Amino acid sequence: MSIWPIIDAPGRRIGYARVSTKDQKLRMQRDALENVACDLVFEDHGISGTKASRNGLDAMLDELKAGDTVVVFKLDRLGRSVLHLADLLIWFQKKNVHFCSISEGINTTTPGGKLVFHLFSAFAEFQRDIIAENTRTGLNAARKRGARLGRPPALDSDTILEAQRIMSEGGVTVAEIARKMKVNRITLRRHLDRLE
Repeated sequence: MSIWPIIDAPGRRIGYARVSTKDQKLRMQRDALENVACDLVFEDHGISGTKASRNGLDAMLDELKAGDTVVVFKLDRLGRSVLHLADLLIWFQKKNVHFCSISEGINTTTPGGKLVFHLFSAFAEFQRDIIAENTRTGLNAARKRGARLGRPPALDSDTILEAQRIMSEGGVTVAEIARKMKVNRITLRRHLDRLE
C-alpha cells in the first residue's frame, strides 16, 4: 500500500516546494511531489517563508487555473504565517483551485478537506478582528496619554519660522527655500500654510 495520498482532482496537480536557506535541500519535497504525480512543480530555494513575495510562489499563483490542485509537502512550506496561509487558501477557494498538503493529510477535494477551507476562513476573519481591535485600543490609550499619533513632522518649528522669514523678505520662491533646506516643496508649503 502506498504511503502517498491519492489526489482525485479534475485538473492539473501543481506542486510547490520551499526551503529557507541555501544549505537546505529540496530533495524530500521533490520526491513527495513526484510520487503524487504533479504536472508542474514550482520551487523557492533559500527563501524565507516570511517574505511576502517569492519568485516560485508568485509564478505558481500566476499559473493556476480553475480545477487545478496545489500540492505541498507540508503546510508551512506555503504560507509565511497562519494568516497568510489562510489568505492563500481562501484565494484558492475563490478561484476554484483545490489544495492538498501531503504530511497533514489535507485534501480539499474531500468533504473533510472542504471543512479546512471554512475553518481557515473563519480563523483569518477572527485574527483580523483581533488585530483591528488591538490597534484601536492602542491608539485610544495613546491619545489619552497625550501622545502625538502619526509620523513626526518633517520640519521643526525653528526651520518653518526661518522659511517664513526668508519668504517675507521677498524675492525667493518656496521651491528655492525647499531646495536650500533639503525638503520637498509641497511639505514646506503645507507647514507654511499651517503657520499662517
